[in-house]
Amino acid sequence: MIKHNYKKLMVISLLWWGGNTALAIDFDAGDYTAMPAGTNLGLLYYTHSHSGDYVSQGHSTKHDTKLNQDVSVLRVIHFTTIGGFTVDPQFLLPFGHVNGRLGGNDMGSTQGVGDLILASTVWLYNDPATQTYFGVTPFLYAPTGRYRHEGSLNMGENRWKYALQAAFSTPIYDKLLLDIGLDATKFGDNNDYGVQSSRLAQNTLYQGQVHLRYLITPALDLRTSYTKEWGGNSSVDGVSQGKPAENKYTFGAAYMFPSHTQLLGTWGRDTSIENGFKAESVIKLRLMQMF
Repeated sequence: MIKHNYKKLMVISLLWWGGNTALAIDFDAGDYTAMPAGTNLGLLYYTHSHSGDYVSQGHSTKHDTKLNQDVSVLRVIHFTTIGGFTVDPQFLLPFGHVNGRLGGNDMGSTQGVGDLILASTVWLYNDPATQTYFGVTPFLYAPTGRYRHEGSLNMGENRWKYALQAAFSTPIYDKLLLDIGLDATKFGDNNDYGVQSSRLAQNTLYQGQVHLRYLITPALDLRTSYTKEWGGNSSVDGVSQGKPAENKYTFGAAYMFPSHTQLLGTWGRDTSIENGFKAESVIKLRLMQMF
C-alpha cells in the first residue's frame, strides 16, 4: 500500500481479520446463519500471522523483512427481532501485539487495543428449514484504538471507517454448504499520518469471498475459503500509494461440543498482493459460546 519512503510515510495499522494491513471484512463460514431471537454469542478470536515479504508497487523486499502479528478480538452478539426481521447487534474489540522489520529497518512494535467496531446484521431472508439465509451487515469503526503518528506500527487507524457487507448461505449438494459474500469499505481521512502528520486518504475497497463447508457430522465440518479484493487505492498528501489487491485462501475445521461451545481453527496465506506485507502463514482460532 505504501511506497518505500519508509522513514517518512510508513505507518501500518492492523486488525484481526486481514492478516495484513487493516483492509476488508472477512467472515467465517456459517456466520450468516440466523439464530433464534434471544440467543447470545460470546466469541474470542486469536490470530497469529507471519509475513516475510513486503510488496510495494510490484517491488518485493524480503531481506531482513518480517511482520509478526498476535491479535485477539472479543466479540459479543445478541439476536433479536425488529419489525419481523432477525437482527444481531454486536460489538468487536481487537487487542494484541505486533512487531516488524523492513529491509533491515526496525519498525519497532506496538501493543494494546484496536479500534472499536459496531455492527448488526439484518436478515432479509431467513429459512432454517432449508438452511438458506441472506443478510446485510453495516459496520462502523470508531478511531478509539492506540495510535501514535510517529510509530511505524499501530493497533488503531486514527480514522473512521464505514462498511456494508451482504452474504448468502445455502446447501448446494447433500452435506456441502456454500457461503458467498461481497462488501465495500469506505474510509475517512487520517490527517495525522506519519512523522510529518500527513493526510492519508483511501478510495472505497471492495471484497468478494467464497466459503465451502462439508458436514462430516452435524457437529463437525471441514471448510475452505477464497477471498479477492479490488479498489482501495490510497494516497498520502495526494501522492498515490497504490492499492492492496490482496488474494488469499484458508483451510480449516470447526466442531460444536454438546455444551454449545464451538472451536474453530483455520490456516491460510496470501496468494498475491500488490501493496503490503504478504502473509505466508495465518493461523486463526475461534472459541464461541452460545447462551
